[in-house]
Amino acid sequence: MKAVRLLLQYVLGMGVSATASAYDLNRWPTRYVSADGTQWNVTGNYQYDGMFAHRGDTIENAHTHRRKEFGLSARRPGQWDAIAYFDFQSKTWLDVFWRVDSQWLFGKDYGQVRLGHSKPQVGFEGGTASRANSFVEMALPLQAFFESRRTGIDWAFERPRYLLNLGYYFASDLQGKNDGSTLVARAAWTPHKQPGDVLHLGVSASLEHPRGSIDGRGIYTAPSMRWRARPEAGLTDVRLNDTGSLSQVHSNRRLGFEGLWIHGPLSLQGEYLQGRSLRRQGLPGYVGHGYYLFASYVLTGESRSYASGNVGNVVPARPWGAVELLLRHSVLDLDHAAAAGGREHDLTMGMNWYLTRHFKFQANYIQARATRQGVQQRPNLTELRAQLYF
Repeated sequence: MKAVRLLLQYVLGMGVSATASAYDLNRWPTRYVSADGTQWNVTGNYQYDGMFAHRGDTIENAHTHRRKEFGLSARRPGQWDAIAYFDFQSKTWLDVFWRVDSQWLFGKDYGQVRLGHSKPQVGFEGGTASRANSFVEMALPLQAFFESRRTGIDWAFERPRYLLNLGYYFASDLQGKNDGSTLVARAAWTPHKQPGDVLHLGVSASLEHPRGSIDGRGIYTAPSMRWRARPEAGLTDVRLNDTGSLSQVHSNRRLGFEGLWIHGPLSLQGEYLQGRSLRRQGLPGYVGHGYYLFASYVLTGESRSYASGNVGNVVPARPWGAVELLLRHSVLDLDHAAAAGGREHDLTMGMNWYLTRHFKFQANYIQARATRQGVQQRPNLTELRAQLYF
């Protein structure tokens, strides 16, 4: 209970301070424009989380810094942009890339080309910036199937009614993990793309070829894969669903279908994701799948924002901010053949308070229902977050 009191005092203290000076806090000096027109930006995202388990002996209460992200970016409008972004909490490089506009290079718009370290575009919620997550944590299927950042090149081509993405990631991430290659394709139909009026329907797929490793004795170990997910709680290492390590993996294939509808303060979003592993030496392959659907309603009348094929934070129109209510149902099935990864259904109720353009407070209540190898677990969790972003 002491942790709860400390977190509430922190949240309320920040809230009172921010309300008193909301207009000043909306105009932070984080951008500088040089004489040649280049825009230089400082960007960051700080989150402090508390998690409290009401049922489930395997999950312990926790509170700590969730993210401490900081980065520098530069942009020459109509020509190029670049960013270097690092999370000091997980000690992990995030986006590090240089992107150019084809109009600048060729005199005609063929889209944008990006070279560097970024997210493969399979999984709509996974592609959402961490500062703009509607819930405290991603839904079950994203946690299980979303592929983390890798190094490579990708192309984006956006028009009023559609969006295309192609990517080839040929190297590991900047931490030296996820070695191998991934080919990604994504297409989305966007017949409505105006503030407060968005319809986005998309499909994406990827083919990953992980690489094995050779130890100091020259012994080769074939790549393996493990599909698993936390119960939509980031401050625990407990996974209620887990296939265990699948050996002799030849390739991993991911498939996703995504949908988003924004109509004024009301919004619906959902995805279906599938992960598949093909294996060598006659071993059986593996297929897992899952989906989620959530509804959002902004009580104060604002709409969720949308740009470049994904969503952003609600921008409050009032000095005391904007309030959003959410409800999400997510399902994950990792049982297939001999891999008894388990099944889980989560129901999450959420509330977000966007105090200004730079302060957000989140509260989630999660009912998790999981069965794995005949063992049932039914933890209930509360998550709280105080967030500062710019």
